[in-house]
Amino acid sequence: MIKNIFFDLDRTLWDFEKNSELVLDEIFFEFNLKEKIGAQKEIFINEYKKINETLWNQYRIGKIKKEFLRYSRFKQTLELFNYYNKNLSTEISDYYVKECPKKKNLFPNTIKILDYLKNKYNLHIITNGFEEVQIIKLKSSGLSDYFDQIITSEKIGVKKPDPKIFSFALTSAKANKENSIMIGDDLKVDILGAENFGIRAVYFNPNMNIHNEKISFEIKNLDELISLF
Repeated sequence: MIKNIFFDLDRTLWDFEKNSELVLDEIFFEFNLKEKIGAQKEIFINEYKKINETLWNQYRIGKIKKEFLRYSRFKQTLELFNYYNKNLSTEISDYYVKECPKKKNLFPNTIKILDYLKNKYNLHIITNGFEEVQIIKLKSSGLSDYFDQIITSEKIGVKKPDPKIFSFALTSAKANKENSIMIGDDLKVDILGAENFGIRAVYFNPNMNIHNEKISFEIKNLDELISLF
């Protein structure tokens, strides 16, 4: 019988893509990047996203550190357009980290489903995001009060899908594998990470990405959780 539900945050509840793009749009105009790099906003954003994803993948497996990720993604993006200015890339990086977590866009039905679940289950967060950034996101978007435990990979020193983070989360929540379930958008990191550890999982797959993995549950919209719980 399920008593504890562990949610991922980015791209599961908090709409990372929409919020990030809002800030990238601000950055492009605030720092006059069209004139500096000679490219349209859409091209700049697309190139940034590719570089950011590559660096995040390296961060997840421990190849690079937090500070390198934070400051290199914009530096590398600007240099892709032959614009070399370390001070500017640092300013942009600081602006992004400061402003992005203040954005409040959530996936459809996030509040509806959390209101439904809160009185029935103990709700928790397990996230690979930076500690201080994720706390701001939760507060800014009005999600903090729904969750009992906020487990960040930075705080405990390991990242999903490492089984240690799931073990730590269970201990923190005074839960066990049998009475817990994980909900997330990343098939490898959230879903297979949890299920390989022995926790059942719900794959939140709004884009209906095709895969061949055998998983416990899969949903396209968060309100489908009502039929599961």
